[in-house]
Amino acid sequence: MTKLTAVTQDSVSKVPTLPDAQTVTEVKHWTDRLFSFRVTRPQTLRFRSGEFVMIGLMGDNGKPLLRAYSIASPAWDEELEFYSIKVQDGPLTSKLQHINVGDEIILRPKPVGTLVHDALLPGKRLWFFATGTGIAPFASLIREPQTYEDYDQIILTHTCREAAELEYGRQLVDTVRNDDLMQELVGADNLKKLIYYPTTTRDPSPKMGRITDLLKSGEVFADLGITDFGPETDRAMVCGSMGLNLDIKDILESHGLREGANSDPKEYVVEKAFVG
Repeated sequence: MTKLTAVTQDSVSKVPTLPDAQTVTEVKHWTDRLFSFRVTRPQTLRFRSGEFVMIGLMGDNGKPLLRAYSIASPAWDEELEFYSIKVQDGPLTSKLQHINVGDEIILRPKPVGTLVHDALLPGKRLWFFATGTGIAPFASLIREPQTYEDYDQIILTHTCREAAELEYGRQLVDTVRNDDLMQELVGADNLKKLIYYPTTTRDPSPKMGRITDLLKSGEVFADLGITDFGPETDRAMVCGSMGLNLDIKDILESHGLREGANSDPKEYVVEKAFVG
């Protein structure tokens, strides 16, 4: 197995390892467009569940090629997990999708992000609105004990084009519900504490439609028996395409929710980092 390394004209005989290199410990391809992988965690790395870091590989020009990736694993995990789309002509993901166990990636250990508990005021319900790989930060947060300590109910919505693209989220939720330690936090009636609301826009599935349309029509609230959605009870985090983020923002603000930040907590927050 060949390790990805940085080579310079001055050091061909002695090849150095990548700067801030971490070793790949697991790779799983979910579809022909989606994959996840786990890497070693720097001993000094501290982050809040929901944050992202810069990761990547060395480019053909010998310079680091980095993109922002949400950490999909919770803050207590001994390794780091990432969930990625495969962009065939993408500068980074066209190469990253071919990594194997034992390879190395670059990781800049400076976590940042707005999808954190500190950016929200206390509330009753916490909504996670995700499309595609936007579920990654929520994969971290639904495995974070504080999420269940702070809220009576957590609702994870995940919209994808194809049913197969929902598998990562489905297995994630099943794992949380069946984990002995998490069950103590989620509670015996975990179907009410942690609600999973997947939808598709192309493939037939039990629930079809864009989450924005289902919110505007009120179908989501009817399905979940919610009659009091508003700033007094609800908090939300949003992670998806730029178009989705803007549409969800408009919907949330029409219900009286305000956008927050780490320095100014409010009722909802939106992630602004994108992978290419």
